[in-house]
This record gives sequence, structure tokens and C-alpha cells, in this order.
Amino acid sequence: MTGNPEPGRLYSDLFQDASHFEERFVDDLDRLAAMSSALKTLGLRVVLTSGSFDMIHEGHSRYLEAARSMGGFLIVGVDSDEKVRRRKGPSRPAVPEMERLRMVTHQRGVGIVTLKHVDHEQWALIKAVRPSVLVATAETYTADEVARLEAEYCDRVVVLDRMSTVSTSARLRLIHLADAANATDE
Repeated sequence: MTGNPEPGRLYSDLFQDASHFEERFVDDLDRLAAMSSALKTLGLRVVLTSGSFDMIHEGHSRYLEAARSMGGFLIVGVDSDEKVRRRKGPSRPAVPEMERLRMVTHQRGVGIVTLKHVDHEQWALIKAVRPSVLVATAETYTADEVARLEAEYCDRVVVLDRMSTVSTSARLRLIHLADAANATDE
């Protein structure tokens, strides 16, 4: 089956190991809300997490695996290129958004991916999905924001520690330092 499912209709491809990117990438929040509702109707605990996922590494894989273990179906928001640039600077992301979306889709346990656009209102994805569990890292939300999220949009917020020894930003700095050192040696 190819193409995007109609609102409220879920293809069995969402529950298989293969990436099935055409079915798993949902860029419309209304459609995503309908799909999340349908998943809950099936009795699944929907888990939501998000991030840049620039240059996928072991920490990303471990984080997604931990998020997936908290429920029956994992939805992942991937920051758009512009959103990443605004937060991390003009040289980021290192990997374009469509490639990052595809790479996240290939991670074991990821059910649906969506793109978090820079013009989305605050918490638009959370409001659309209304997850049973929202997974984030410590610096994502304040204690007051966690309390508000749990009161209004999700059953529970779970804060995970970072799961890598080196971040993408640190790896890119090391590459730039090595390039600079090699340039001066020549």
C-alpha cells in the first residue's frame, strides 16, 4: 500500500518493522490527531517525543527505544530545518529534514513521524496527539510546564536523561577542529 491513509484509517504497515515512510510520515496535524485518536480507540497507549535528530547516533536510538517502551505506539516529531537553525545556528542542521525524517522512520519502534514547523504554535503537536505519555529531556520543559501539560494535554510527562556520551553538536565541533588542524598542517 502506498500513499497516505485517509483520516481515521490506519494501514497495517504502521505496525510492521519496515519503514513504510509514505504511510508513517504524517505532516498534517488534523490527520495526525485523527490517527492518534484511532490508535487510542484500539487500546494503545500513544507515546510522543520530539527533537532535531540531526546526524542520528547511538543516543538517539537508545532514547527512541526507551520512549517506545513506555507505551504501545510511538509518534516522533522532527524539528524542521528552519526550527533547528533558529535554535542551533545557521550551520545546522547538518542533515536536511527529509533525510532526518526518513532516518527516524527507520529506527525500531517508531510508528509515525511528523515535521515540527517553525510556524506551529507552542505545543501544537502535543495538543494534536494528546499522548498518554510525553517523553522529553530535562531541559525541554520547566516544572510548571510539566504540570500544565499533564493537567491539560497528556496523562504523564516522563523526563529521560540524555543517552549518549557525545552530542551531535559536540561531534560537529570535533570535525570542525580536526578540519582546522588539517588546514594549518598543509
